[in-house]
Amino acid sequence: MMEPQKMAKPAIILTRLITAIVIGSNLTAAWAAPAEQTYRLYCVQCHGILGNGEGINQTSGGLAVSPLGHTNAEQMSKLTDEEIRQAITGGGDAVAKSELMPAWGKTLTAEEIDVLVLYLRKMCQCKSNR
Repeated sequence: MMEPQKMAKPAIILTRLITAIVIGSNLTAAWAAPAEQTYRLYCVQCHGILGNGEGINQTSGGLAVSPLGHTNAEQMSKLTDEEIRQAITGGGDAVAKSELMPAWGKTLTAEEIDVLVLYLRKMCQCKSNR
């Protein structure tokens, strides 16, 4: 039979692991809702409610350059998180893309932009090209 002290260590480790998983899943939920709201407020006009690049500005013929489809894993995986962050912060001009994409760096906080980058990665189901 095991001594009580030796049994306690695996139990403590397991409890900590479960707690970390629960906290981690709650953090994911915590950033997902504000990120989706931010995306809907600032991005859907051009990138579309589905993130496919077919927002109202594009479908009405108002844009000469098609917006990036954020659900396109092939295109999005070519970008680093830093490139996405620069595009959001400085607008299209900052990353040699359409000058019609506004710079959101004075509107959104650095934390909001970081969360938005995570949300875009979730939309494309892809990872950064580091």
